[in-house]
Amino acid sequence: MSANQDNNVVMYYSPFCGYCTMAARLLKGKNVDYQGINVVENPEKRQEMLAIANGQHTVPQIFINGTHVGGYTDMAALEQSGELDKLLGSA
Repeated sequence: MSANQDNNVVMYYSPFCGYCTMAARLLKGKNVDYQGINVVENPEKRQEMLAIANGQHTVPQIFINGTHVGGYTDMAALEQSGELDKLLGSA
């Protein structure tokens, strides 16, 4: 388990998605466990993702502690600005 077990991080993803892989790598690099939801194997989860991600249909869609972060580029921008650690509670 990771050091940041108190965080609730959920990532909707599909296999063979480069941005999903990069998002997972960024989270793992921060020792953050996340719940991965494969929207290809679970089509009903894609509908769930669409509903809670304000209609965003691309993957990944990332949620941290109930906050919709967006996709990988959104999370990477938060990392660049130092805001990702604050959102994760590790700042």
